[in-house]
Parts: sequence; structure tokens; C-alpha cells
Amino acid sequence: MYLVCGEALFDFFSEPDASGQASKVNFKAIAGGSPFNVAVGLRRLGIDSALLAGLSNDYLGRRLRQVLGEEGVRADYLLDFDAPTTLAMVAVGADGSPHYSFRGEGCADRQLQPEHLPTLGDEVRGLHVGSYSLVVQPIADTLLALVRRESGRRLITLDPNVRLNPQPDIGLWRQRIAELAAHADMIKVSDEDLGLLYPDREPQDIARQWLEQRCQLVFLTRGSQGASVYSRHHGHWSVPAREVRTADTVGAGDTFQAALIAWLTEQQLDSVDCLERLEKVQIEAMLNFAVSAAAITCGRVGPDLPYRHQVV
Repeated sequence: MYLVCGEALFDFFSEPDASGQASKVNFKAIAGGSPFNVAVGLRRLGIDSALLAGLSNDYLGRRLRQVLGEEGVRADYLLDFDAPTTLAMVAVGADGSPHYSFRGEGCADRQLQPEHLPTLGDEVRGLHVGSYSLVVQPIADTLLALVRRESGRRLITLDPNVRLNPQPDIGLWRQRIAELAAHADMIKVSDEDLGLLYPDREPQDIARQWLEQRCQLVFLTRGSQGASVYSRHHGHWSVPAREVRTADTVGAGDTFQAALIAWLTEQQLDSVDCLERLEKVQIEAMLNFAVSAAAITCGRVGPDLPYRHQVV
């Protein structure tokens, strides 16, 4: 079982109003949040998962819990809070890329404190952390403490998934990502993330720096340009993106992340020791599996992640 840690929220997508009245704005609300999507994505790919997250007792929080239950994500690590559910207002650009504006100050998904951290049993094979839960308090320090505690004991994966609306201080993002990267075994990052974090540095320099620590593999997603992998033992290479009619790219990165973890788990390679011994052909297969899965999500509206039988 894989434990995903971080936010759960509702994405609100604006839709055109048939009346044409400027005073009316229609929205479609979809359950989401990067860690939420990864946990759901793992289940759809056939992997047992749980979400460590704070959920609101409000109507939207109850709906989030319902969705997780229907998807089969374990509820053992969910905590309830008398605080609102975070709302993310999403505008999709002409190229399908999403632009977010968050309403989240004081909301339930930020409320995790160190005393809420669970004791993990042997059934938890790994942890995944990512997105703005890494930099908003108090959950940010709580997740850092968890990663430090579990590093070396079980597989740790990291996806920065930088969102400047909830926390615009890029210096804080850099500091926290550096602290977490020192404990991560595998890192997935987008070219957009690196452009925000380190605009004056080449991606290979950042990957090389992470690989000098615990990290064994760094995956870099480049949207329509495909994806690259940097391996401590096998160098780096790239694969092209799959051809797809893009509806939007919402959830594509989360799909890619879930697919990486799912591939390792399917192959019974989801441990620190196994990751260190991966052969190049295995890494190639994992990369192609993740690219294929992400392409399916790009062909759908919103974070509608694929099921295992749909990914080849």
C-alpha cells in the first residue's frame, strides 16, 4: 500500500453561460488536488493507496470523502476538521494548460499537525508528497517531519508541483524542496516547475545535484515535448510524448506520478533497495508507461485519470 500525503480540494472550472449575460458565471466543480489525484490514480491503476489529509466537515469535505471511498482509496489516515474545504478556481489556456487561483487560507487540508502523524506499519511500502502542502503551514512542517522520520525505511517520492497562488514566496519553495529532496528516493518534476524554481539553471544541473544525495531517479516532464529521466547509474535520455488530441492537461502530471509508482509496485520493485538496482531497460519501461498514462488524461477534460486496462 502506498500512502499519499497532502491536500484534497475542489477544482472549479468556469463554463460559458448560454444566456451571454456577464453577470452569470457557470462552474463545474471536480474533486482534486495533486495528492488526492495521485491517490485516486494509484487505485485506478490497481494499486492499494491511502491519503493522509485533513478533510472539512462541510458539504464539500463530505463529498471528497465519498469520492475517495467510491474510488477505493483507504480512509485510515483521513482526519476531519471544522474548517472549510479549499477551492481552486481553474482557467484553462488555449494550449490546455491550467491556471489556478486558490481560496485556501485556514482551510481543512492545511491543518495537519505533528501530533496527527500516524505510526506506519509494514503494509505501507512508500510515501508520496507534493504540491502546495509542502509550503503552507502547519501541514508543511508536519510532512517534512514525516519524510525525515521515514526516509530510508520505505520508498519516498516527491513532486514539487509548484503553485505560487497559495504561497508566492519562491525562496521558501526552493528551501523546502531542497530539504525534501535530500530525503527522497525518486523525484518527478515538470519543466515549468524548474523554470519557476531555478530560472537560471539547466535541468540537468538540478537533476545531477539531487542524484548526489539519496535520490536514484529524476523524471522531468516537458508537456508536448515528452519526458526525460536522469539516473544515477545509467545516465539520462528522453522519450517523445504520445500523439493525442489534447482537451486539457489538468491531472496529467499527477497521472504520470501515479503511473511511476504503479509500475514499480506491479513489478514488485517498490523498495529503496530495488530502486537502486533497476536496470536501464526497466527504467525505460517505467518511463514509457508513465508517458502513455499521462497522454490518456490529456485527452480528457479535467483530472480524469485512466484505469489500468486503458494503459498499454
